[in-house]
Order: sequence, then structure tokens, then C-alpha cells
Amino acid sequence: MNIKHYLSIALLSALFFSSCTKDSPLPVPLMSVTEDVIAGTVNSKITLSVTGKNSPILYHRWKMNDSIKGDKEIFEFTPAATGTYYIEYIAINTAGNYSKTYTINVTPPIRDVTPTSNMYVTQLFEFLPAPGQFINKAPGNMVSAEGILGKKTGMVSLGAWGGTIVLGFDHTVLNVADKEDIIVYGNPQGNFAEPGIIWVMQDENANGKPDDTWYEVAGSEFGKPGYVRNYEVTYTKPNPTTADVPWRDNQGNTGVVKTNTFHKQSYFPEWAPGNEYTLKGSLLPSSNIDMTVPTYITSMPFAWGYADNRAGGDKVDIANAVDKDGKKMNLKGIDFIKIQTGIQANMGWLGELSTEILGVADASLIK
Repeated sequence: MNIKHYLSIALLSALFFSSCTKDSPLPVPLMSVTEDVIAGTVNSKITLSVTGKNSPILYHRWKMNDSIKGDKEIFEFTPAATGTYYIEYIAINTAGNYSKTYTINVTPPIRDVTPTSNMYVTQLFEFLPAPGQFINKAPGNMVSAEGILGKKTGMVSLGAWGGTIVLGFDHTVLNVADKEDIIVYGNPQGNFAEPGIIWVMQDENANGKPDDTWYEVAGSEFGKPGYVRNYEVTYTKPNPTTADVPWRDNQGNTGVVKTNTFHKQSYFPEWAPGNEYTLKGSLLPSSNIDMTVPTYITSMPFAWGYADNRAGGDKVDIANAVDKDGKKMNLKGIDFIKIQTGIQANMGWLGELSTEILGVADASLIK
């Protein structure tokens, strides 16, 4: 505590004990906000003030987390992050003091839908695929990733397990009760799906960037045998660069993303950071893949909740988002979406299992 503040409070306490009488009333301020609990949003100013009083107030104190933040009749606070804040106001005169504590619940801002809002994602923030047979050419290059913006007729390949694309909407996609909120369009067939895990994020700090917390949207395989959270795979650039791409995971397994005669370019992303890079996320079970007949390999879709899983588009409910501990989140809406290839599988002559995305839409805007 500032020494001046400490001395001021000590002096007033002494005055209180030495001069308090039945004729010297305690301060009872009239506050501009009378409620104890206030709803706020990130980067939106909250103003609290004293608008009247029954007796003179010698000192005003505004405290947050036991630290004095102001000494005037007006206190302004602009929260820079979500969370719960406790602000205490103290009024002091020679008769004693009055205090009031506010609980401020700060939530992410909602970017409303406007007549010019696009139903599809409009921003590409990151495209970091895993190695794969389409990488470094269409549909596995940056041009292809940008080509899915604003429509559902593009196509981008994410490569093997962990390949990632991060996209943003030009508005907040609201979490509507008992409804699917997002549609991810892929190119699965009835007996051949390449499921990708979906992650969502709120713009908690309101800076327009996906630098807050990712929440996995738990699909039908969440927690089942073969599903692994906190999974990691490191891919190493081969020598020569057109050879099979080695990988190792954090479970002690190793393997390669095999090349084939149909696609002879380097499978290791040309823009990957360094000679090896690590992708992190969740692993889906490969139990739906059947390779008993090599000429007729199938990869059956999961029940629900994944990208490139079912024909016609995969509907996603934001209400299924979970935190790092698997606890369901109550998100008002999301601003960003991340999609990752969810299975690590080499399917012979078909190559690696690789999630493909054609487009992503806000389901509430589809007519």
C-alpha cells in the first residue's frame, strides 16, 4: 500500500475513535450503480461514481485486489481480459467509513451479424499441414487454403495427422441452444471419411486474432478407446526431400508418411518452420478403417462431431466445446475455428488419411 494512503487511513481511524459521537453521521453515499453484480465486456469502459451523500466525505478509496486504484468520486475501469473482477469503494469521514463491493463479470464481446456479414469464414490465419501427397501443390498449398474463404466450393488438404488450418468469421457465431451452429463442408463418401477434429475460440481479448484459448469440440469418439488427448507428432524433413517423411509421436511410436508414384513432389511443407516441426492436438481412433481388401479400402464415418466425416456437411454444436480437462464450456459464441486431421493412418495405395475442407459456414445464416 502507498505510504500516503496508509497514513491517511491511520489518521482517519484515529479521528474516528477520538471524535465519533451520535451527532456525527457515518457517510452514506448515493452510488451511480446500486447493483452488486455488473456484467461487462472486454475493452468496454465501466464507470462507477458517487452521485450524492448524506454527510461530508473526506476521502474516497477505490480498491481492486487489495490495491488502491483511485481516490476520486468517479472510477473508470476498462477490462482488458475476461474474468471476474472485485472492486471495493470506501467512503471515509471522521465518523467512520462506508464500503460497497462490486462483482464485475467480464465476458468476450459479441460481434453482431450485419446485413453485410458473410455466412462463410472470411479470414485465414494459419495453414500448417502435416506432410502428405497433396502438400506443396493444389489442394495442399497456401493458394488452396485461401480458396475456401467466402464459399463452400474450394478445397484444401491438411495432410496427415495434425495438419491444421485456422480460420475466422467476420462476426461472432452464436451458441444457439439445442441447435448446431457451424457447418464444415468436406468431400467424404458414404464408405470413406477422413475425419478432422474441430476446435473453437472466442476472441476473449477483442484484438481480432486467434491468440486466446482453443476448446476442442467433443465428437462421438471423445474419451473412447483409441482416442488420445495431448497427442503430439514431430515430422522430420527427409533427405532427399522427395523421400518418405519420418515421424515420431509422444507415445513412443514412429512411422513414415509414405510417398507414392502418383505424386512425386516433396511431401514436407516448404513453409514448415525448420527441418522438423511438431503438431499437437487430439488423436482419433483408426478402428473404422478396413484394409482387409487392399483394392477396396474403407474408412467409415464416425457418428457425429467431425469435419470431412459425412456427405453434405458436418454440423457442429458449440455447446460440445470442452476445456483442457474435458469439462464442457458455456460459450456464448465463437469467432475462430481450427480444424486438424484427426487420424494417423497409412492406407496403402490411397496414401495417408488426410482431412479435406471445402468451406465453413455459420449455420444460422444459411437459408
